[in-house]
Amino acid sequence: MKTFVSILGLAAMVSLAACDSKQENKVENAYENQADALDNQADNMEALADNLSGNAENAAENAADALENKADATREAGEKAGDAVEKKQ
Repeated sequence: MKTFVSILGLAAMVSLAACDSKQENKVENAYENQADALDNQADNMEALADNLSGNAENAAENAADALENKADATREAGEKAGDAVEKKQ
């Protein structure tokens, strides 16, 4: 499911990229790269959680959820920063 959502998001970004300036794309891509790194950390944490049990498993899953939320917030901040760059031009 996560892969499907990523592919869907990528397709949306590609379709919008034609409308964006190079500077806007550069800003948004920087945020997107940070968000991808956070998603990778979350995936690693979820894999770790699969090998744990009890409170340790819950803590790892909560940490993974927090990383995913941070990735989402980073993507949203990137969109806003890109929009701000576009408005300045």
